[in-house]
Amino acid sequence: MRTHIQKILSVDEGSIGQEMGLEPGDVIAAINGHRIEDVFDYQYLIKDEHIDVLVQTKDGQEVLLDIDKDFDEDLGLEFESSLMDDYRSCSNKCIFCFIDQLPDGLRDTLYFKDDDSRLSFLQGNYITMTNMSDQSLQRLIDYRLEPINISVHTTDPQLRIAMLHNRFAGKINDQLNMLRDGGIIMNGQIVLCKGVNDGIQLDKTIRDLTHYIPLMESLSVVPVGLSDHREGLCRLEPFTKEDACQVIDCIEGWQDKIYKEFGTHFVQASDEWYLLAGRSIPQEDRYDGYLQLENGVGMLRLFMDEFRQELSARAGDDRIRHVTVATGTSAGPTLMMLAGELTRKFPHVRVDVREIINNFFGSHITVSGLMTGSDIIRQLRTYDLGTSLLIPVNALRSGEDVLLDDIRVPDIESALQIPVSIVQSNGQDLVKKILDQETV
Repeated sequence: MRTHIQKILSVDEGSIGQEMGLEPGDVIAAINGHRIEDVFDYQYLIKDEHIDVLVQTKDGQEVLLDIDKDFDEDLGLEFESSLMDDYRSCSNKCIFCFIDQLPDGLRDTLYFKDDDSRLSFLQGNYITMTNMSDQSLQRLIDYRLEPINISVHTTDPQLRIAMLHNRFAGKINDQLNMLRDGGIIMNGQIVLCKGVNDGIQLDKTIRDLTHYIPLMESLSVVPVGLSDHREGLCRLEPFTKEDACQVIDCIEGWQDKIYKEFGTHFVQASDEWYLLAGRSIPQEDRYDGYLQLENGVGMLRLFMDEFRQELSARAGDDRIRHVTVATGTSAGPTLMMLAGELTRKFPHVRVDVREIINNFFGSHITVSGLMTGSDIIRQLRTYDLGTSLLIPVNALRSGEDVLLDDIRVPDIESALQIPVSIVQSNGQDLVKKILDQETV
């Protein structure tokens, strides 16, 4: 029996767990005779008014607890891992994998590839399902773990096997059918590679996936990210402006067809396509409630609308400010446009938008979320940055003040001799951080 990974970390004061004498270091081995593999077994099995809990105490004894409780009442336990299990690593060798394109010398956690279906439910991660058996899929259906976010890439079995370098990747259509028949809500993703799964293949994939509407609620199409560290990897070419126009035309053609039949646009192009094509970002109503924001779909539209809403609520005045905004090259023109709108209303506020060229990963990487501290410091050290440097929160590791190259916010402040303010992922906060420096 695997019991070393379900250790209790803490027990809530006054909880059932405390009343039953559970302590940190104890292990929940089984509930009602069912072995606990992870947090979903645990959450599913404790939903009863009477449960028998087999505990392995920290001193090695086994104790069976007979517990009566309310149906939905929790035991008040926190475990060492949020999954009560080890993370499941990816078994693919995808031709587009960005982790394979990372330079040497980064922290170890950045090189870990996860492809864990449970993280799709808990954190919204996209998974390929290549390491999932039919039994695992059925368990997902039985426990109603939805929505599940799926990296489809293509519905052509042989092409998917080639793109993922995994012989199990060709089962994708059977797996999607099983999820649909089980009534599981899904979202899909296509990472598009030039000359591989674009063109006719993209059209076919979108057509095939429309058969899963409405259970598949949305489908995003994002361009492959290509760093300068691709030695020994599959040769892939960056998309051109003409390519981006063709991708958008394909997607918007499908949107029109699908909307007439289902009342949803379903398939969405990420913002990068519109920026590369030099086309305007679509209006809000094209995004069906922004279901794919984490894939950069509609992020700029939402940000612009939020920015303008906050700006319109403010009366212009004569306050004096000078701030610098650091951003990736793709979002630079949009932020410059918004900064211009703000300074027309606040004529004594100076906003310098500085596009950071990504020398760390390569100039083809243009998103702000992959900016590094070293690039920011090197490229801004000769400028008059004003009284505050604004950096987007998506450039930081979640919940921390460190960027991808392990440069911390205080390191940037020290190197550039300026306070750094972190802008949250909404337009309102950018207005506030520009105009209300005393609150940051």
